[in-house]
Amino acid sequence: MVDWKNPPRLFIPGPVKVDDGVLQQLARPTLGHRGKEYALLHGDTVDMLKKILFTDQNVFLSTSSASGIWEAAIRNCVDFDETVLCTMCGAFSDKWADVARSCGRNVEELKAEWGQPITAEMIDKKLASGKYAAITIVYSETSTGLMNPVYQISEMMKEKYPDVLVLADVVSAMVGLPLHFDQLGWDVALASVQKAFAIPPGLAVAAVSSRAIEKSKKVPYRGYYFDFQEFAKAAAKSQTPTTPSIPHIMALNYQCAKLVTEGMENVWNRHKQMGDFVRGWAKEKFGLFCEEQYASNTLTTVKNTREINVGDVIKAIQTKHNTVFGNGYGKLKDKTFRIAHMGDINMADLKELTGWIDEEVR
Repeated sequence: MVDWKNPPRLFIPGPVKVDDGVLQQLARPTLGHRGKEYALLHGDTVDMLKKILFTDQNVFLSTSSASGIWEAAIRNCVDFDETVLCTMCGAFSDKWADVARSCGRNVEELKAEWGQPITAEMIDKKLASGKYAAITIVYSETSTGLMNPVYQISEMMKEKYPDVLVLADVVSAMVGLPLHFDQLGWDVALASVQKAFAIPPGLAVAAVSSRAIEKSKKVPYRGYYFDFQEFAKAAAKSQTPTTPSIPHIMALNYQCAKLVTEGMENVWNRHKQMGDFVRGWAKEKFGLFCEEQYASNTLTTVKNTREINVGDVIKAIQTKHNTVFGNGYGKLKDKTFRIAHMGDINMADLKELTGWIDEEVR
């Protein structure tokens, strides 16, 4: 049984550790979700998110995981007679292609090996055929710790393929990595709050372009729960189309206020400093799974060059220090391990964790 008075500190790539101030927000008395008080909370939260994401367009709050917005993006932005190009470089970008197929859409794949980036040149070569209505990309691939060069990709696409809709999974990127939604020219950017927002799971955030809203009007059979038209109508009244998770939104409001006060350049720099530290340690003691220029600043996948028993080290540190980091994901299990450095994790936390790993390996 978990000792709820002393829960484990989480350095897995989500959920990450949650500070007491956030937990206190989750424990506040609830509100009537159709009342004025909730509308004020919702509106204030969305206004701050627009500042955080550098957008003047739409921000929707969904009581779901980010996987729900995978489906929403496909069902709203790709018609049945159109084709979506799914770029794939890890477990979660691969899964998004599966979701698109499950929605009955025509899917073509653009694959890179796990740990290798999807580049602007690769996308350009595929899009030159002119047969794609939309493209899916992942900013930070949580299974590998890889950061795709999305700014270069976006500049190329704005210049050469301005009519192709861009659907971006930014689950382990939002807040921790630079994200200027309007400048990037994206149409959907989706994330869940258990990563760099450092809130328990159960809520998703999506920036959605006006172009995507217009496109969704023409796409039939969008369903109801994730229909962008329903979200847009509700958002005009600072509401959600279905019952929201009000405690999560209280916690999100609290975290957004901290982020706005800190300033996003400072937030991104803080994450980079933590990433630099963990990467430096990993290079000295093990190795990096991804090329360093493509390594994310929110989590690091460490290559197990010393062939340690990763499961045993994780178990020992949990037993001795009540702290958990992540094994490799899927086919990378035991070949790698993952350390999150996002949200309210700080440098002192990381120095402590890496020191404990060193002790166990010795």
